[in-house]
Amino acid sequence: MKLSEFKFDLPENLLATHPTENRDESRMMVLHRDSGKIEHRIFKDVLEYFDDGDVMVVNDTKVFPARLYGNKEKTGAKIEVFLLRELNKDIHLWDVLVDPARKIRVGNKLYFGESDLVAEVIDNTTSRGRTIKFLFDGPDEEFYKMINDLGETPLPKYIKREAEPEDRERYQTVYAKNVGAVAAPTAGLHFTKEVLKRLEIKGVDVAPLTLHVGLGTFRPVDVEDLTKHKMDSENFMVPSTTAEMVNKALDSKKRVCAIGTTTMRALESSVSASSRLKPNEGWTDRFIFPPYDFKIANSLITNFHMPESTLLMMAAAFGGYDLVMKAYEEAVKEKYRFFSYGDVMLIL
Repeated sequence: MKLSEFKFDLPENLLATHPTENRDESRMMVLHRDSGKIEHRIFKDVLEYFDDGDVMVVNDTKVFPARLYGNKEKTGAKIEVFLLRELNKDIHLWDVLVDPARKIRVGNKLYFGESDLVAEVIDNTTSRGRTIKFLFDGPDEEFYKMINDLGETPLPKYIKREAEPEDRERYQTVYAKNVGAVAAPTAGLHFTKEVLKRLEIKGVDVAPLTLHVGLGTFRPVDVEDLTKHKMDSENFMVPSTTAEMVNKALDSKKRVCAIGTTTMRALESSVSASSRLKPNEGWTDRFIFPPYDFKIANSLITNFHMPESTLLMMAAAFGGYDLVMKAYEEAVKEKYRFFSYGDVMLIL
């Protein structure tokens, strides 16, 4: 397929810049692949579509406050430092993006706030990418606390506002556990502890895996021929308990629902020869676009995504290109809210 086939007009006022007041009261479009029927519900109605023995697979990655602001030594110029991943924990070596990049060269030192935190630029990796080393010799707990205190919630750039205190809680799922993401697995933002409890009472199992979402999730596709696009690698882990729960549901012909495209990528990166889920950990750069034969999940919960994004492409691969693009047309007409803090789609 071609990139241009995923273009649609999205009015700017449909980009959600704040979350809904209550997580589980986002609007939910339900898409039935067998009949093509489209329903308009709210998220807490999700319970009506799942039953005893079904499994929801969630991504329990936890977003850390990855956006720091430092000052360059001598000039004092303000520099944004976006932490991507820790390369070496022992010496506090990190892969980062800097802005404005033209001002940052190897050997430069950056000072953060009134704290004792200083970083030195060790290497250039891409036009905006740098490797930096934090010059800190205290205990690890103290280092991570400083990052936590100084850092800002890494809201996507399209949200043209400063991060607010409530973003620390709302740009995070209620089941977030394993720190490592620089972007939230946004389909999970709609779940509340109450919805999870009611699912449990119904006999629906919630099975966690971890995929640390990277900034690649927002990286635009810049080639018309989709087979030439390369996804960024993301670290993931599928535990054996989750594989057992999912395989039991598949063997019993039950629903297995992937909560979000990040969960779906991890599942599709962990398929055994017999088309069952296997415990696995490592890195995945799997790019899913139509046509694609999904092996594990038979339902998907996902937010409304940007035109020409890899996330929209995966949703179209799962729901069927024509049906999903028709649903997006309807979503624009019905003024659904798009992207990270937006509304949600359940594809059955």
